[in-house]
Amino acid sequence: MAMTSDRTRHTLYNVLLTTALLSPLSAVFAQATSPRQIILLDRIVAVINDEVITQKELDARIEFAFKQLKQQGTTAPPRPVIAKQLLERLINDRVQLQLSKEFGVRIDDAELDKAIARIAEQNKISVPELRDAIQKDGIPFAKFRDDIRNEITLTRLRDREVGQKIVITESEIDQYLQLEKNQAHQRNEYNVSHILVSVPENASPAQLQARRQKAEKALADINNGVDFRQVAAATSDGPEALQGGVIGWREGGRLPTLFLEALKNLKVGGVSEIVRSPNGFHILKLNEERGGTPPIIVQQTRARHILIKTNELTSESEAKNRILSIKERLDNKVDFAELARTRSEDTSASRGGELGWLSPNDTVIEFEAAMNNLKLNEISEPVRSPFGWHLIEVLERRNQDMTKEGQRLNARNALRERKTDEAYQEWVRQLRDRAYIEQRLDNPN
Repeated sequence: MAMTSDRTRHTLYNVLLTTALLSPLSAVFAQATSPRQIILLDRIVAVINDEVITQKELDARIEFAFKQLKQQGTTAPPRPVIAKQLLERLINDRVQLQLSKEFGVRIDDAELDKAIARIAEQNKISVPELRDAIQKDGIPFAKFRDDIRNEITLTRLRDREVGQKIVITESEIDQYLQLEKNQAHQRNEYNVSHILVSVPENASPAQLQARRQKAEKALADINNGVDFRQVAAATSDGPEALQGGVIGWREGGRLPTLFLEALKNLKVGGVSEIVRSPNGFHILKLNEERGGTPPIIVQQTRARHILIKTNELTSESEAKNRILSIKERLDNKVDFAELARTRSEDTSASRGGELGWLSPNDTVIEFEAAMNNLKLNEISEPVRSPFGWHLIEVLERRNQDMTKEGQRLNARNALRERKTDEAYQEWVRQLRDRAYIEQRLDNPN
């Protein structure tokens, strides 16, 4: 029999691909003993605007989720339940990724490579070792890269559409800190697990009642001894559902006020009553609790320096020779402040090179490392930094209580995190309501 031409094969492939994407139940007839035998290739389980999610894509997520739950020792919910949860998450991600394309949010390969290198470093392995580990789990490394790219894209979109629009005023920080004084539990930290039964925007009374009943059933199961993680995996609409609902450690001030009020009356291991919020019904479990942040004491250094910059006019060797000449004069007891005023190319020159009190991370790594190795009134050897060549002298050291400054920074971060979480949930809900979504997951396998 003559071989099929490349063009014929290409045309056949296009026909099969088109059939797979457009048909609700895509199949082709196989040349088998029975002409009625059908081989299922794929089917569409959801349509989001002009894109689709296929059964194969969903199945891959389901298998990975089952593997995760098994590793955690959590009893997996029935496959139809987990399929529904994961499809909801895929839909939410897809509508956001579509918006990111409209806005031109792009993650190039160089940025993606850096992110993957950081993941490998955090796991104390090399990138090739990470690739091997991913592939041993049955995940193609190209798929892993795509997933990481999408995660970065979603984070960037969230920052752009939600995070950057969050405003924290000084009066809000003052109010937050005053509230902390009155409520000691705000400073405590809580390891929390969470179940969310979400409620759609403009839900009808019947929908609202059905969602409440689902939350009540989940709470009843927990109170009757069913493991919280198992109920979360089977019931929760929250992003941490497949981690058994575990949110992890959060400062009290970073939790929604409704959550904090529910948690403060719980003992470790206790489960809250149902908490109602605009997003839905919540059930919380207090896994652990610990005291608030201790006072923030940092070692500060009062230092001065002389800087010779390297640039188009001053070569590396010339700058180093000039700094060595200045060091020789300092060794011969010429006044440091005088030489700084006349020779230093830093803005501190007019102050005799004085930099004031420096806290950790106030300067570049090379400068700070050299400064920290000096004794009082000792002048360094020439130190190279991205700015040029330095001579450094340490004048004083002290331990400074930075609790007040740290408290304001923590308050700002806590308020931002709280506002961002609440605004993000509302933003996703609105984004989803504006999208055309058709679900076809009737009988997941």
